[in-house]
Amino acid sequence: MNGYIPPILAAPRPAQYRMRLTVQEHSARYIRRIVRFHLREWGLAELADAVELGVTELVANVVRHVPDRRCELLLLRAAAGVRVEVADGSPRLPVMPGDLSMEAEGGRGLLLVEAVADKWGVEARGGGGKAVWFECGVAVEPLPLE
Repeated sequence: MNGYIPPILAAPRPAQYRMRLTVQEHSARYIRRIVRFHLREWGLAELADAVELGVTELVANVVRHVPDRRCELLLLRAAAGVRVEVADGSPRLPVMPGDLSMEAEGGRGLLLVEAVADKWGVEARGGGGKAVWFECGVAVEPLPLE
């Protein structure tokens, strides 16, 4: 080998990834692979389980509640974690469920997002759409006391 590394491979990875797509029932599987790849590239592999679960729930909400099923996924690398946004054109805002019966087959998605994320929220977008987002951070060990 001559030790040559093409500039495209040596360059730092972009701190964001954006994808527009129309989702179906099985789309979350492929989106999880993309998310996992980017988290590994960014050195945030320890967040994969939480982020994959969160993005699965947000994509499932698009499949269930957005008539045209079009959305945009945005992954943003932060200093100590990642922010995930799933935006769509529906003006209908997600609602946290009240009391769910043990037999209920749905309605727990945002509860799961809340459980795995450090914070989450919804932002209205121009044109009647919205973005549902969540953030997951890397645990930082406290400095030892002197």
